[in-house]
Parts: sequence; C-alpha cells; structure tokens
Amino acid sequence: MNLALNHATTVLPVDDMSRARMFYAEKLGLPHRGMTWDGNDLFGNEGGPMLQLLPIKDGKHSGHTALSFEVQDIERLVPEMEAKGITFQDYDEPDLKTENHICTTDAEKCAWFMDTENNVLCIHETLGQQAEYQL
Repeated sequence: MNLALNHATTVLPVDDMSRARMFYAEKLGLPHRGMTWDGNDLFGNEGGPMLQLLPIKDGKHSGHTALSFEVQDIERLVPEMEAKGITFQDYDEPDLKTENHICTTDAEKCAWFMDTENNVLCIHETLGQQAEYQL
C-alpha cells in the first residue's frame, strides 16, 4: 500500500455549519463539492485535496495551524482577503514576528487567520527552492 497515491481530506470541526459553509465558499472562494453520505460539506477542486466540515457541538479546535494554503504573491493576497473581512493575526515573539501580518523566514512567507469556528488557518508562499524532507 502506498498512501502517497491517494487523495487526502482535511477534516475541520465546526460549531455552526451554515456559518462555516459561507466562510469557506464566500470568503475563501473554495469550490463546494457537495455533501458526504452523513451530511457534511465538502470543498475542493476536482481530483485534488478535499476539506470536510464536521459539525461538533462545542468541539475542540486546535491552538495551532490546522490547514495552510500555498499561494502566490502573499503580499497582494493579504489585503485582498482583509477587504473580504478576514482578520489576520499578528505576532511579536522571539521566534515569530509579523510585519503587515506576514512572517518572513528564509524558506517562506506566512500569514495566519481564524475561520468563523476558531480554527487556525494559514496562507503561505514558498521562497526559492522548496525544502527537502527526509523520513
């Protein structure tokens, strides 16, 4: 078995399905792919990774990035997303500092925001060559 040949689905907990559906469809512009057999919303492009919204009353939400979208030209995209009502997080810590909502490292630029359900999301732009990982 080789899992690398299979599509992955990220499952995010949501308290209010209607509110979350509107956020992902309208604010982020993700294509709505329909519903799962048990009535959960699916988002994503044909043949690509999927996002499933899972209603969980008073669900636990992560305190770290749950989902990150790779983008081109993050410096242009951040103000566009702000114009749609998305609020970016700012950090001023020894290992994590943002300027104009963007953290820049040698490898990438990142900007974090919350969805309507308190899940931490990120957009990131890879700089130069992509890092190589060893397992």
